[in-house]
Amino acid sequence: MESLNVYSVLVILFLTCGAVMAAKESDQIIKENNCETKMGLPSVLEAFMSIFETGSISNKCCGELVVLGKVCHSALVKRTLENPLFKDLIRVTIIAKSIHTWNNCLPLIDSPSSSA
Repeated sequence: MESLNVYSVLVILFLTCGAVMAAKESDQIIKENNCETKMGLPSVLEAFMSIFETGSISNKCCGELVVLGKVCHSALVKRTLENPLFKDLIRVTIIAKSIHTWNNCLPLIDSPSSSA
């Protein structure tokens, strides 16, 4: 019976720590990877508009987004969604638009004509 109580306490601690870590995870990833310094402001705004509003992203900004990297891209989107200013947004829609933007940018950068 005592082992069950110890197990229960460990599970509660794990879940509590996991929730706190998830909230800080995006900021840590962003800091460790210098994510906020890898894109110019015009491209940041363009990418933001294509994900959080209605808009498209140019090839130039796609290039900066791909250089930024998937890890940074995902962490920045996640951190924005955690901001209370964006609490009314539909997370699933934003994540889908984020993936769509990323997937549309990759072929533009990987294609032979983009390196010429």
